[in-house]
Amino acid sequence: MFSKPSARRIAQLTQFTLILGVLTLISPTSWADSQAPSINEVLLGISVKGRAPKTGYARSQFGQTWADVDRNGCDTRNDILTRDLTSIVYRERTHECVVLSGILRDPYSGSLINFVRGNITSMEVQIDHVVALSNAWQTGAFKLTLAQRTAFANDPLNLLAVQGRLNSQKGDGDAATWLPPLKSFRCAYVARQVVVKSKYSLWMTKAEKETITRILSACPNQPWPSS
Repeated sequence: MFSKPSARRIAQLTQFTLILGVLTLISPTSWADSQAPSINEVLLGISVKGRAPKTGYARSQFGQTWADVDRNGCDTRNDILTRDLTSIVYRERTHECVVLSGILRDPYSGSLINFVRGNITSMEVQIDHVVALSNAWQTGAFKLTLAQRTAFANDPLNLLAVQGRLNSQKGDGDAATWLPPLKSFRCAYVARQVVVKSKYSLWMTKAEKETITRILSACPNQPWPSS
C-alpha cells in the first residue's frame, strides 16, 4: 500500500536538515533572504587550486556509512529516499523509516524509476554525493575534522537520490568531467556543488570553475538549492 510520509516523519526530516546544519561544526555565512548573494557571487568566492593528492583518502575518513547523525532513529539513506521518492511503502514497525519501495523521478535523466529494496534491485536507485567524497578530500576536506567530514557525508544539501547507472558513471568526477545528461538540470546541479563547496570551504580546480561559470552564465538567476 502506497503511503505518504506522516506528519511525524516530515517533522523528523525537518529536524534532520536542521541538525545537519549544526553538525557541520563550520559556520557558513548566513544571509537574510533579501541580502542573499547570487550563486555566481558565491562561486566567485571559491578558491582555485589543483587537486591535492588522494593520499590518505578512505571512505572511513567520512565516518560511518549512512549514519543516523540526527538521532531520529533513521539512517541518512532512508531519510533521503523518503525526501526524494513518491508512492513510498515502508517496512512495518520501523516508524516510517525503512523504505521498501517507491518511485523516483531521476533528476539526472528525467526518467521514472521504480525502487524496490533488495540486494540487487536497490542498486537501481542510489544516493549520490553531489560533491563526491574523494573529490572533497582532494579539494580541502582532508583539512576538516572527522566530525566535519561525517556531517559533509550526511548533509542533505549534498545528497540526491538518482539513477544508479548514472551515479556509477559519474564516479568522483567534478563538473569539468561529468554533468547530468538532462541538460535542463545542469544549472541546478552545479549550483548545488557551488553552495556545498562554499559551505565546507572546499576549493575548485581551474577547469571545474570555468565549466561551472559557463553553465551558470545561461541561468544568472539560478535559485539556491534546497536541502
